[in-house]
Parts: sequence; structure tokens; C-alpha cells
Amino acid sequence: MFGLVQMCDTVKIQPWLFNVDLHDAIKVELNRRFANKVVCNVGLCICLFDILEFKDSFVFPGDGASHTKIHFRCIVFRPFIDEVVVGKIKGCSHDGVTVTLGFFDDILIPPEALQQPSKFDETEQVWVWEYETDEGTHDLFMDVSEPVRFRVVDETFTDTTPSTITATNETKQEVPYKIKAVISEPGLGLLSWWSNG
Repeated sequence: MFGLVQMCDTVKIQPWLFNVDLHDAIKVELNRRFANKVVCNVGLCICLFDILEFKDSFVFPGDGASHTKIHFRCIVFRPFIDEVVVGKIKGCSHDGVTVTLGFFDDILIPPEALQQPSKFDETEQVWVWEYETDEGTHDLFMDVSEPVRFRVVDETFTDTTPSTITATNETKQEVPYKIKAVISEPGLGLLSWWSNG
């Protein structure tokens, strides 16, 4: 779910920061630029892990800042396909169940990936698994904030840089990294469904 990813970037340090240690100034700038941000086809960067290599710093004419090429590693969140993860239900809609991990909220379990048969309860605004036993059918509600175990089946990266935004999708907020999951397998779903108590 978490890993180290090696990256390379040129860091610009403004002249008023020249009295600060270069190593510390670069760490702050790299965390400002990458921490808690999605890098396309890499994942959600949590924070800087370490700096591997400093190249020479340059000051260009007309620009008092220093520019330093840096090789570094970041801690990145990107679960493997088929990895089983536990999160909490954030909300339910006709599109499915949205799950949060606390630091990442863009996980969707679509209706066809729920335990079957399931239905959307319009009154409660939750999905309900109609669990059948010898005694009859029991409605198992997927309430908000309940812990849920799911399996990751797909991920989608969307380039959301300003140059890719067109007039047709300016009003719609694009999500840079989405995960699709399933709970339609034994042992998956709300943790309370599978407890022995």
C-alpha cells in the first residue's frame, strides 16, 4: 500500500532563504511541492523520505534564486491491484459506496461490486445487503463510518494540470487518482458481518 518512489526535480530557492541551510530549504520546498499531492501514474505522495543526490546549484541572469537539480525519494500511497484494505464508509449514493482511509477518500465500490442481492434504501440513503438464511432475509445496512474490508480492482489517474482543462469540463472538479474496489466476495464487506460475536 505504501512504497518508496525515486524522483528527480529542479528546486528553486528564493534569495531571501540563502541564510537557511540549503539542505533544509530544499526539504521544505520538496514537501511543499509534493506532500499530500497526487503525481500522475505514481500515486499520492505522503512526504519526502530522503534526498539521494544534490547537483550543482545555478543562478540565472535576471533571477536571484538558486536552481538545484535533486534526486530524492518520497513515501507514496498506491495500493496494489488485488490488495485487501480496511477503510470506513464515507457515504452512499446510487453510484455505489464511497470509502475513506482517513487521508484518502476517492475509493468507490460500485453497485455491481457489492454483496448480492443489494439495494439502495432511499429513506436511509445507504446500501443494504439482503442476506438470505434458512430463517429468512436479513437486511444488513452499510452505514456511514462503519469499517469495511474491500479488495482493490482498478485505479484511474487523471491529469488535472491547468493545461489539460478545457471549457467543457471547467465546472466539473476532476479527481486526479481514483480507486475502484469490490466487496462481493466471502470475508469482504463490513467487519461486523464477519465477526464471531
